[in-house]
Amino acid sequence: MLPPFIIEQIRKREEEERARYEQPQLELPVMPPRPRPRYDVPDDEANRGVIILDI
Repeated sequence: MLPPFIIEQIRKREEEERARYEQPQLELPVMPPRPRPRYDVPDDEANRGVIILDI
């Protein structure tokens, strides 16, 4: 078995190495999506189609 001071030194080195490689993380505040506005579309405009003109 290793002496306690060597175990402590190994633990400190592992913590220092881990701290070097860990990147700090920052959580950005994300706003919830706003509901889309409902537009009142008349029925005749809701069923419009596409017209292709070949000139």
